[in-house]
Amino acid sequence: MSNPPGTSPIKVLLVDDEPAIRRALRDTLNELGFSTTETSRGEEALLIAQTKAFDVVLLDINMPGIGGMKTLLRLRALAPSVPILMLTVRDDEEDKIQALEGGADDYITKPFSLRECVARIRSAVRRARTPERAEDAPLSIGEIQVLPARRLVSKSGQPVHLTRKEYDILYYLMTHAGRAVTYGKLLTAVWGSEYHKELDYLRTFVRQLRKKIEDDPSNPKYLLTDAYVGYRFAENPFASDATLEPSSLRRTE
Repeated sequence: MSNPPGTSPIKVLLVDDEPAIRRALRDTLNELGFSTTETSRGEEALLIAQTKAFDVVLLDINMPGIGGMKTLLRLRALAPSVPILMLTVRDDEEDKIQALEGGADDYITKPFSLRECVARIRSAVRRARTPERAEDAPLSIGEIQVLPARRLVSKSGQPVHLTRKEYDILYYLMTHAGRAVTYGKLLTAVWGSEYHKELDYLRTFVRQLRKKIEDDPSNPKYLLTDAYVGYRFAENPFASDATLEPSSLRRTE
């Protein structure tokens, strides 16, 4: 789906040292009405970012030169509010965690579906453009509604009784819906920095929370696990995975 008529194109800065990946993303994004600027190195990306404004950055983690992580930190200092989505090879859990805690908004794992990548880009830009909500404003996703002013939770209009920490976990994840939240960040937000590594502690609370908000806790639609990284509250819990193209963009050797 292209950009709606009358809207300015989404401006993308694409930073990846793989020509095949840049070409595939550039061609797809340009066809959909995006405006794409590309480079193969972090140093060049930083120079470009000092002279041009972008709506979103796609940034490879593993690149020659200063690399993706240092580029992320410097881009975040240059543009604190611009969404940055990291491109990473599968199973690099430590890289994902480091990127998210370093300021990345999300990550996309290679190989990936081009359609999924475009959907992630649109979601990130939409979140960045959405005005900040009042802290006590009602929050609804799917069948789940939260009334922060009264710390009340309901599902399909029926009250859901949560403990204080279960509520805090739910509220934090819902206010960051669609984004991966690392275990450490969630533990710190809910319990404090001294609990940063208490992963078993967190898993126990999440297991109990799923029993209360999910139709099938063993197959959750809302509170999703990003393996080895953290949790993600579904932005659209009723979207079918079948909407994503099965074809993948594979990293060239």
